[in-house]
Amino acid sequence: IALRVMRSAREMGIATVAVYSEADAGAPFVRFADEAVCIGPPPSRESYLRIDKLVEVCRKLKVDAVHPG
Repeated sequence: IALRVMRSAREMGIATVAVYSEADAGAPFVRFADEAVCIGPPPSRESYLRIDKLVEVCRKLKVDAVHPG
């Protein structure tokens, strides 16, 4: 799903940012994104479920929208 969203964004001229855990560093969605930020170790509770880290990345990079998928 992430790749589909990124492809659509790219077609519309919208830059994309991927957040990923250390375990997903080589994943296709990470390589395809215009920018990618590692937000922590593999357990989801230490990365993807850390809303504070997600918000921090969004603020730092001035992200306008988030796809929570």
